[in-house]
Order: sequence, then structure tokens, then C-alpha cells
Amino acid sequence: MSLGDLLGGDAPSPPRLTCSAKGCRAEAAYGLLWNNPRLHTPDRRKTWLACEAHRESLGSFLSVRGFLRETVPVRELDERG
Repeated sequence: MSLGDLLGGDAPSPPRLTCSAKGCRAEAAYGLLWNNPRLHTPDRRKTWLACEAHRESLGSFLSVRGFLRETVPVRELDERG
């Protein structure tokens, strides 16, 4: 008998990725990759997560400041390391 059997069976599911917008609990669909060139090296990327409803507003916030580098589907985030 395994520990999983003792604790109720199946392994836990991976954590759900939620939108970074304040107060939003929706599942993230996009990763907004950004950096602040005054603070980060050019190759450094920070990530905000966005649901469908907040992709544009979060992206605009970062773009207006010159921080947004790329927007990718959330499934591609693992592939980027």
C-alpha cells in the first residue's frame, strides 16, 4: 500500500494558475512576459498571468511603461523554463 492510497488515492492535481489582475480569481490563459530595463538585465523576464478578460488591460499597463516584451499562451510558459 502506498502513501497515496493511505491519504485517499490519486495524486493532487497541479495548482491552478490564476489571473494576476487585482481581485480576479479566473483561470489564466496568457503569460505576459515583461521586464523593467532600469532594474532587470535584457534577458530577464518577469511573468504576469492574465485571463481572457484582463489580457488587454494588463498588457496595456505594461506596454505604456515600455515593459511588455511578449504575450504567450499559458501552456507555453513551461516550455520557456
